[in-house]
Amino acid sequence: MAAGPHSPRDPGVTGYYELFGMERRLVLDPAQLQKRFYELSRELHPDRFVRKSEAERENALDASSRLNDAYRTLRDPVQRAMYVLSEEGFDIGEQRSGDVPPELLEEVFELNMALEELRGGDETARPQLEAAGRNFEAMLAGIGDQLASLFERWDANPARETLAEIRGVLNRRKYIQNLLREVEKNVHVSN
Repeated sequence: MAAGPHSPRDPGVTGYYELFGMERRLVLDPAQLQKRFYELSRELHPDRFVRKSEAERENALDASSRLNDAYRTLRDPVQRAMYVLSEEGFDIGEQRSGDVPPELLEEVFELNMALEELRGGDETARPQLEAAGRNFEAMLAGIGDQLASLFERWDANPARETLAEIRGVLNRRKYIQNLLREVEKNVHVSN
């Protein structure tokens, strides 16, 4: 089977959306993505290349690996957004501890105080930490809704400003996830 213009077997096809022959969008139909993945996976299955040359077998293995990487990225909305941000030249590196979203500064201060109290043996801080954990979970749910709206906006009009907003929301999400992990770790360790 010859490699077509959107075949994952074509080494020149490296973009994840191009591998799937899909338009670059942030809102994707998971069932359609999965169906396309299975179609392409069958095309690249190693059993189809057993009697081929070593070069063809290696190309198929490389293409299969690229396809798997692309599928893992595109099936997760956050990973998909980070991929698009990276493709558009946005820095998506590790968040620095100094990158506290301004609206969370007071909560972070209070959280750190409660964590210190709990670590020092003051069990009266536990309810405050549990409440903080619930608050962070609610914030994450709101961020999910906000991202969905921003993804739709970008798909309708792929503006760089929208990607900058998405990046900011993703950074805030990551920061809140880290805070939630810290709360959960300390509340459960002390139990």
